Amino acid sequence: MAALGWLTPRRRSATARSVLAGEASAEAARKSSQELEELAHEAAPEGTEPEFPVVGDDKAAAFFDLDNTVMQGAALFHFGRGLYKRKFFETRDLYRFAWQQAWFRLAGVEDPEHMQDARDSALSIVKGHRVSELMSIGEEIYDEYMAERIWPGTRALAEAHLDAGQKVWLVTAAPVEIATVIARRLGLTGALGTVAESIDGVYTGRLVGEPLHGPAKAEAVRALAAAEGLDLGRCAAYSDSHNDIPMLSLVGHPYAINPDTKLRKHARTLDWRLRDYRTGRKAAKVGIPAAAGVGAVAGGTAAAIALHRRRR
Repeated sequence: MAALGWLTPRRRSATARSVLAGEASAEAARKSSQELEELAHEAAPEGTEPEFPVVGDDKAAAFFDLDNTVMQGAALFHFGRGLYKRKFFETRDLYRFAWQQAWFRLAGVEDPEHMQDARDSALSIVKGHRVSELMSIGEEIYDEYMAERIWPGTRALAEAHLDAGQKVWLVTAAPVEIATVIARRLGLTGALGTVAESIDGVYTGRLVGEPLHGPAKAEAVRALAAAEGLDLGRCAAYSDSHNDIPMLSLVGHPYAINPDTKLRKHARTLDWRLRDYRTGRKAAKVGIPAAAGVGAVAGGTAAAIALHRRRR
């Protein structure tokens, strides 16, 4: 589907559209979190309390990128598979998206031209559909394609913050509605995501600002922190991509999770903490057990191969 890509090339600094996208995402996230609070994570099991995160620090929160940080691969690709199954678009579109997903998983970075094309197609596909319809479908698709692709190690990090009494937010270029579904299913506080314009609950085919990518993510975190009364110096952020360096640089506790080459180099230069759950190596501890195992085979790669064989 093409609702899987609303991404644009990385920019060096925030623009007016980045600020607008960030503020819109923060507002949407705060509204959705009110519905998620009653589903807060259960208390931590008995044991020694970790030094970080700091228990009871209500001025701290954690911000997690989604794709390849919390979830293996691109969440929007899996959402696209679900929409294809429900006849939202044709086979040739799925083949193109499967190739993009396979490339993303192998290269570890987004191709700007692929993502621009996917974003434009996405907006045309969701135009005229109700927001509630996409939310309902998102619940089903999470169970079908996403639940088994959550990195156990990253989820444990998020749970450590929740157990310390801190709020935990997803920050992603995926549509905020889909990101909110994922956050709720993981027991997180809420989600910052790309805001698609809707009137009377129906998508118009336009964005509010721009996709929540690169500098726009940092603006969203900044806006949410101001609204929530957080001290960013006491907050943590987690990402796999160098595109999220602006967001990681905002907080006092940045983490590179499954980092791409550029982020790994940057993190080592600044002595940021690194975690890599893509191999069999034992994950470094942050007051919690290391992750065990990697999970399922890349769905996008499998889909690409299967479709390629069918077309031969």
